[in-house]
Amino acid sequence: MLAFLNARFLAFVFGLLGNIISFLVFLAPLPTFYKIYRKKSSEGYQAVPYMVALFSAALLLYYAVLKTNAYMIISINCIGCFIEIAYLSIYIFYAPKNAKISTLTCISIFNVCGLGTVMLISLILVKGPKRVELVGWICAVINLAVFAAPLSIMRRVIRTKSVEYMPFMLSFSLTLCATAWFFYGFFVNDFYIAVPNVAGFLFGIVQMILYCVYKDSNKKNDKDEQEKPNNKSTDKEDFEVEVVADNQCNRRN
Repeated sequence: MLAFLNARFLAFVFGLLGNIISFLVFLAPLPTFYKIYRKKSSEGYQAVPYMVALFSAALLLYYAVLKTNAYMIISINCIGCFIEIAYLSIYIFYAPKNAKISTLTCISIFNVCGLGTVMLISLILVKGPKRVELVGWICAVINLAVFAAPLSIMRRVIRTKSVEYMPFMLSFSLTLCATAWFFYGFFVNDFYIAVPNVAGFLFGIVQMILYCVYKDSNKKNDKDEQEKPNNKSTDKEDFEVEVVADNQCNRRN
């Protein structure tokens, strides 16, 4: 009995910690959208990271409702859905006409039809505990895919020997987030939540190691830039880096 109470208390503590850190991670793209607001244009940015984050949050919210009593998962993913919808609304409002149409089309296909398909299949073809298991497996696979997104950032860091677009505090926060949700899943015996966050923890550790290895390279690059003031990056390179940075900011539990 005492062990059960301790497990419930620890699940509450780690769930609350996971909610707080996840909320801060959700707010990470705010500087990007402040730039969009200042420029009155979202041209040069991509909506894909926010669509993926919205889909992941909505799917986890559906899973938590099916599971019942998963209040910690429900609370953060309700907030996450609201924030991601706000990001996408700002993006669409300031996007050029073609980008507006393509973004709305992608949202309709990916978020509305994709999530709707998962819900219909789980509600019509599967019943009872099997329904929770099916949606849980889908959530685990999606979360693993989201956690794998920083691989492109790590490859860029190794190739360029620069950590400019992989801030240490963001990597550290994401590692803490993955740790909190792992222990939450462990103490409530929810391995669909716990297992993907093992990957999140490992990727976070690797990012911090890469930061420590290449952090001094930035000083050398800054010195080289001062010696060659006319050597500027192309618009294409800046665009690619912005997309990668946005993908990392939107990674979550």
